[in-house]
Amino acid sequence: MYSKTTNGVTVTVNPYFLDDQSSPGDNHYVWAYKVNINNKSAEILHLHQRTWIIIDGNGRVLQVQGDGVVGETPTIKPGETFEYTSGTPLKTTSGIMQGYYSMIVGNGNKIKIDIPTFSLDSPYEKKKIH
Repeated sequence: MYSKTTNGVTVTVNPYFLDDQSSPGDNHYVWAYKVNINNKSAEILHLHQRTWIIIDGNGRVLQVQGDGVVGETPTIKPGETFEYTSGTPLKTTSGIMQGYYSMIVGNGNKIKIDIPTFSLDSPYEKKKIH
C-alpha cells in the first residue's frame, strides 16, 4: 500500500494486477486500485475534481482529468473516510501512477490533496538485477 497525507487528509492506494482482464499476447495489461481517503482535518471537504498522471513502462505519459471519482463527487466530513475502486489498462507490463484531488473546503476555498505515487507491477514484468 502507498499512503500520503496532505492538508490533514490521508490518501492510501492499494493497486493490484487483474490477470483475468489482461491479455499479454495483445500487450494489454490491467490493474485495479483501491483508494481510501481519510479526512483527518477539521474541515468538511467536497471532492470536486481529480487529476491522474499515468506513466507506462516505456515512459509514455497520459494525463487524465475529470469531475469527481467513479461518477461521484463525495462530501467527506471530519473523521470520515471515502473509499472507491477504479482501474487502468496499459500496453506495457508495468507503470506508475500519481495525481491529486481538487477539494472544496466548507468555506468555498479549493485545496489540493496529493495522491501518492504508486507502482503498477505485473507478473509479466522481467526483473533486472544490476
